[in-house]
Amino acid sequence: QVTLVESGGGLVQAGGSLRLSCSASGRTFSRNAMGWFRQAPGKERVFVATISWGGGGIYYADSVKGRFTISRDNAKNTVSLQMNSLKPEDTAVYYCAAARGLLVYTTSSQYAYWGQGTQVTVSS
Repeated sequence: QVTLVESGGGLVQAGGSLRLSCSASGRTFSRNAMGWFRQAPGKERVFVATISWGGGGIYYADSVKGRFTISRDNAKNTVSLQMNSLKPEDTAVYYCAAARGLLVYTTSSQYAYWGQGTQVTVSS
């Protein structure tokens, strides 16, 4: 069992930055790939970014590539998402997730554990 808790969401103006953090507890964190997903009002949850167990593999959704950076610290059991140049369309609830495997994964079905989500609102 892995418990995930996100933090760092909030309200920011377009062009601004936020850093989301996800703290993991439970079974060995370093054995799971990690990912971030987001869900805007009235829309499905979609993939944002993923990082492999050791951090050597990273993949981003096209919509955030070049603006967002995912990272992890296995010693501290944390994964982060640095979000720069934020746009109003980035407004959503952001979820941290732990995958069943070690590599990079882009579909929600490949993730076994989810956090409760943190709201990010970008004003124009």
